[in-house]
Amino acid sequence: MTIENKLLNELLFSRFKEGNESAFEYIFKSSYNKIVGFCNQFVHQQDESRNIAQEAFINLWLNRDKIEKVNGINAFLYTYAKTGCLSYLRRKTVEKKYTEGLLGKVEEQISIEALEGFHFQSMELLELQDLINRSIEKLPEKCRIVFTKKRFEGKMNKEISEELDISVKSVEANMTRALKILKQHLSEYLPFLLIQIILQL
Repeated sequence: MTIENKLLNELLFSRFKEGNESAFEYIFKSSYNKIVGFCNQFVHQQDESRNIAQEAFINLWLNRDKIEKVNGINAFLYTYAKTGCLSYLRRKTVEKKYTEGLLGKVEEQISIEALEGFHFQSMELLELQDLINRSIEKLPEKCRIVFTKKRFEGKMNKEISEELDISVKSVEANMTRALKILKQHLSEYLPFLLIQIILQL
């Protein structure tokens, strides 16, 4: 690595630590596909790999004050991805009754070396989830119902319109309004990129 690249990385890291959203977005764009690819080698489910990677970046942002070195960012992301993969595999072990030996083998394959000076404590998304839930609860009633049916029940606009006896355009308008309100509220706490991930925009 050249001196110029090292200085750029240190500047990026410094801005990331300060909560600069552009620095975080750069890190996300340069590392997201690598983390997804890493996860997919072991869970073999693209959607699940994306979910684990997204949670890794959300937690990276929430724990940025704990990252002590530039290379701690990748260590954090891969460590969280490893934990996410293992959690997924353990769930599948229960569901499909895989043998302990197979799980142990996979665990060995994806174990990674912790970096010196990097203190990682796994953080659950409970605090973030609570923030999202409270934001959803504050939505106007019709917006909240439409948003819940669309995002959490996976229903199409036509289905929602029939269930609520409103037009499809009304469903779309309420969904747009809900997203706008949620983005405004969450922007007080999270960078725009994370809001896009969370709300699946």
